[in-house]
Amino acid sequence: MSQSNLEKQEAKLKALNQKIKDEKNKIEQRLGKQIISQANLDYANLSNDNIKSLSKKVSEFLKEKPVDH
Repeated sequence: MSQSNLEKQEAKLKALNQKIKDEKNKIEQRLGKQIISQANLDYANLSNDNIKSLSKKVSEFLKEKPVDH
């Protein structure tokens, strides 16, 4: 394979990886917004420690009662 083809494939791979990363970020943001909304949480009261604590509680809950995929 020529250098040019390898560079093109590498660029495509980087673009695809970025697209995957962007989609993951969108999902994480939507999930976070839904949890905050459904729990009627106040953004002003969500410190990093509170976020970590809530995340741990949600994680433990989901481990006990898995969501249907």
